[in-house]
Amino acid sequence: MSAALEAKKPVHAINQCSAQETAACCCIDVGTIIDNTDCTASYQQLFATRSEAEAMLADLTARARKAESDPCLINSQFAEQADGVELTADFTFCCQIESINFQLGLR
Repeated sequence: MSAALEAKKPVHAINQCSAQETAACCCIDVGTIIDNTDCTASYQQLFATRSEAEAMLADLTARARKAESDPCLINSQFAEQADGVELTADFTFCCQIESINFQLGLR
């Protein structure tokens, strides 16, 4: 085909996508979305008392242990606020799908 005819061909949206899409129904390869670059789930909430915050951390830790295949790294802290205790926690899993499963389990 000549260059002139090639230039006049319609450009399809599938040809303009930067993600790795398939030709069928604009599906995206899972590896384009879940690429193990975001393995940490973060949690932050204010509780009326420290015991409520500690109970939530215990519950979150148990849920993380159910989602993990290798030990999940948990970093948490409690911060006293004027109106209660703020719990901040990061759960770092060995792979992104475990982080996603953990987060979906919280819904």
